[in-house]
Amino acid sequence: MVLLEPDPPPGAGKSSFELIEIAKLFQELNLTQGMVFADLGCGFGRYSVAAAEFVGATGMVHALDLWPEGIRELSSRVSSYTNIRPVIADVGERLPLPEGSVDVCFMATVLHDLVQTDKARAAVKETARVLKPDGVLAIVEFKKIPGPPGPPAKIRLDPKEVESIVLPEGFVTKRFSEIGPYHYLLLFSRSAGARG
Repeated sequence: MVLLEPDPPPGAGKSSFELIEIAKLFQELNLTQGMVFADLGCGFGRYSVAAAEFVGATGMVHALDLWPEGIRELSSRVSSYTNIRPVIADVGERLPLPEGSVDVCFMATVLHDLVQTDKARAAVKETARVLKPDGVLAIVEFKKIPGPPGPPAKIRLDPKEVESIVLPEGFVTKRFSEIGPYHYLLLFSRSAGARG
């Protein structure tokens, strides 16, 4: 009997990595040795591999995606890495990570797909649970302009729409940055007294 894999999630196999200013992104993320980074909806894991260089051998990158093909491909590429952990997981469900264990939760052009599947709020709530008290939620999205590249303008999220999803889950906006002609980055921190 052959087991069929489920249909890939929206956006599977597509990456914004080539379209953004990577140096500016990682400058804004301010990753340092020993940090724990969770790449939520990692796809083939290009951001995960880049982050692994910043967090070093004493840090850890959790690369999570619902798409088995992406996780298999990433696993084979990073088999020699000791600081990348690829895991098949639905980032709109409970994350396979301990509470308060992550320095940076990162979603690159994932939130708009989670909105389409009604899992955006649940995903953000889970980031609040797994982030350390001083942790950061970093969200990269396409500017709300006509494509290509990227998804149709009608499903893109402008910064205010992202905030309307994130802020009710116990976050405050830390910073907005343009990271290329098509993308922006929003950084959020946990608000004082917020619980996971």
